[in-house]
Amino acid sequence: MFYKKYLTGAIAISGIVLLNACGSKSNQEKTTPVTPVPVTIAVPGGNVDGGIAVSGQVEAIQTANISTRMMGTITRIYVKVGDRVRKGQTLVSINSQDLTAKRAQTVAAISEAQANVNNAQKDYERFTNLYNKQSASAKELDNVTLQYNAAKARLEAATQMKNEVSAMMTYSNLTAPFDGVVTQRMADEGNMANPGMPLLTVEQNTQLQVSATVSESDISLLKKGQKAQVEVKAIGKSLECVVSEISPSSQFTGGQYQVKLNIPEKDKKELYAGMYVNVFIPVNRPEGKQENTNSILVPTASLIQNDQLTELYTISSNNTAILRLVRTGKTFGDKTEILSGLGQNEKFIEKAEGKLYNGVPVKERK
Repeated sequence: MFYKKYLTGAIAISGIVLLNACGSKSNQEKTTPVTPVPVTIAVPGGNVDGGIAVSGQVEAIQTANISTRMMGTITRIYVKVGDRVRKGQTLVSINSQDLTAKRAQTVAAISEAQANVNNAQKDYERFTNLYNKQSASAKELDNVTLQYNAAKARLEAATQMKNEVSAMMTYSNLTAPFDGVVTQRMADEGNMANPGMPLLTVEQNTQLQVSATVSESDISLLKKGQKAQVEVKAIGKSLECVVSEISPSSQFTGGQYQVKLNIPEKDKKELYAGMYVNVFIPVNRPEGKQENTNSILVPTASLIQNDQLTELYTISSNNTAILRLVRTGKTFGDKTEILSGLGQNEKFIEKAEGKLYNGVPVKERK
């Protein structure tokens, strides 16, 4: 009996000791401090001065819509989207049996007209000799001369009709106007081709440029040869381009002037026609006309891209990192405009010397 009581007490004491040990270990883990991550804290910039910021698009320098001037059934399309083509390569064939028949008719008309010309020429030469010998009257010579000229006119008309048919037949076999790539196919074999209806689109994809529009208040500040910073968000790349063309008219662009920028050859490999870009062109504005947009600007490198979302780390009152969702606008050089999600004077983490996550303690690096 005594032994049983002694054993029960020993087990109870051991349990208490183990619970205390676990509790102290758990408390020790909870109170273990996390080493703060050294960070650089910054305040967003406010103004966009000394430059023109616009949106633009990458485009091919030369683009052609392939169409025909004749109506007929498409018998063959030799290319598909993505195929590279050479200048003069046949792209589309259209049924031209009716033109072939017309051409045969014109050949026959030319043969008939040539025979009439030969006969009229002989009469003209014969009556000319008779007139010179005073064996034919002037009236008879005039009639023969008229017949000869009319025959030559009919021969010329038949020849030009043949040229017209031959020109139309060239539109039954459509060829590439330059070296490029097929970017669109708007018809299939068996479809009816109509005059002016685009069948294919060919672009010079190796020759790309940036196209942007500038407002009438800023167009006078631009000139050819100016350098511009172009941000291509699709590939996360910044390019240094040069203004190559400035449109002198905005009649058909709603008060916006078209501006073209050359892209360096080394930067064209990853680009595709149709990509949207942000363009920033540094300019010297006249005194008193400096822009003050009060934009909220942060370094582009501080932003975090998470699928389709853009995030930024800010600082809490307890000096911990807070991951915040922001909405971005235009890019100005190495800075990006924040449209919402960050206040004008609110601090954010520009860069960190360790791994950041939501709630991790941070300390400002001096």
